[in-house]
Amino acid sequence: MRSVFVFPAGERADTVASLDRHLPQQRDPWTLAGNLYINIDDGQTGHLFADWDPDDVAVLEATVGHHPTWAVQIDISGRIDGTAEVHQLVALLLERGGVAIDDYSAHPWTLQEIESGAVVDGLRFFDFRAYHELHRKH
Repeated sequence: MRSVFVFPAGERADTVASLDRHLPQQRDPWTLAGNLYINIDDGQTGHLFADWDPDDVAVLEATVGHHPTWAVQIDISGRIDGTAEVHQLVALLLERGGVAIDDYSAHPWTLQEIESGAVVDGLRFFDFRAYHELHRKH
């Protein structure tokens, strides 16, 4: 299972309402196409940042200007590529701002970077193919 954490700008309740609107009649988790599992995670009742490198958390905090207390966690089944579905969902969640972090880099990706195909340290957002290729060479 691959994961993406999305830190939308705005209130948690607004994000929950948006997910409820776009993925009706489900929650805990919401699902998209039966292969993306979407939950809200936080540091109080969940495990947000529990296994994160402190330097990665510091970069996130510097980017968003505060320590996020919640995030949308998207788990992507290994049965599918998932790139199109992840991009679709992240675009929805970041339409009012915020950032997303995938399993392949610690870079907090803005929607503009994701949509433009920006490359950071040799990777695009959710670029599992290039990540595996880069690490196979090392």
